[in-house]
Amino acid sequence: RKKKRDFRRLWQIKIGAAAKNLGTSYSRLIHSLKQKNIEIDRKILAELAEKHMEIFKEIVEKNK
Repeated sequence: RKKKRDFRRLWQIKIGAAAKNLGTSYSRLIHSLKQKNIEIDRKILAELAEKHMEIFKEIVEKNK
């Protein structure tokens, strides 16, 4: 259980750091995705932020 919590927190930190570099916050990004019914989980978002920044940037720009 703690392992799940730790990984979720790590993903949140990665997403938040990448989002801040693009001019938004973690909470605003997640809120925007939920409002538009975009179901992409934190694990995938964190991976995109880390390894595929151009795709992550597109997601952020479309959901600002």
